[in-house]
Amino acid sequence: MACSPMAFLTVFLAAAGSCLPVAAAGGPLPPAGTPLFFREGYTQLFGDSNLALHGDGKRVHISLDERTGAGFASQGAYLHGLFSARIKLPADHTAGVVVAFYMSNGDVYERTHDELDFEFLGNVRGREWRVQTNVYGNGSTAAGREERYGLWFDPTEDFHRYAILWSRDRIIFYVDETPIREVVRTESMGAQFPSKPMSLYATIWDGSSWATSGGRYKVDYKYAPYVAEFADLALRGCAVGRRACEEPGDAAAPPMSPAQRSAMEAFRARYMTYGYCYDRLRYPAPLPECSVGPEAAAFLPSGDARAALRRHGRRHRTRGGADSAL
Repeated sequence: MACSPMAFLTVFLAAAGSCLPVAAAGGPLPPAGTPLFFREGYTQLFGDSNLALHGDGKRVHISLDERTGAGFASQGAYLHGLFSARIKLPADHTAGVVVAFYMSNGDVYERTHDELDFEFLGNVRGREWRVQTNVYGNGSTAAGREERYGLWFDPTEDFHRYAILWSRDRIIFYVDETPIREVVRTESMGAQFPSKPMSLYATIWDGSSWATSGGRYKVDYKYAPYVAEFADLALRGCAVGRRACEEPGDAAAPPMSPAQRSAMEAFRARYMTYGYCYDRLRYPAPLPECSVGPEAAAFLPSGDARAALRRHGRRHRTRGGADSAL
């Protein structure tokens, strides 16, 4: 019988039991893990009153207005694990707004930092948010590994779970129960596969210069404040400084089941709007980890999905707007 995505996570975490609390190592993993109160695991980075705690500190609101954005981070750094949150994004006109949920060690390794990103890119009224994932290793910012996607739901109407599973041999990004991207460590990637302890971050900020249609549409502060809501923040990894995590032999993640891989491939075929592996303008030769097959015909030389552009074109014609480049 095929394993569910949650069962897959449970197997990985059970195998890595020496690095995890007892409750996480045995038995089925709860859908959102065991969330922490904000003050138990996180600290505010910036934004003063633009960060507000709700529900006795189990929910966090961060907002963007004319003065500032806001952000918070985990109190500790982690080497591998499962990191997740349920997030509800701002509604209405959100062009230029960026909400990020990511792992990084840039504060410790300025020139050789690692990073795993979920970035949510706002849009003009009536157009959907886009989701972008990225992977950096050992300061490899010159070789961005971005992918962008649409979603099958409106992320402003309710909370949805976003998770990063990071092991020594692979990284998997999840939306709710669906794996949307897998990065498998290859010899050719070398140090560009993230391998140093990272902290978890969440921020909201003004990305007017690039986030919506390459900077064509800016943040319009007459719609502020823009509020991103976070709940069920879960840190299930090897906290740096614990004896178990000082050893290099943490567990590798098992391969996906056929059902999981089928779900991921179906998502990517329908909702992926940009892939760096298909961007021949930026990378005339694909980066070493890219395995490009017949599916490349679905992408333009820019890396943009042909189907996504056709969908936007149809919507543009029916609405009569000027947003077809979004």
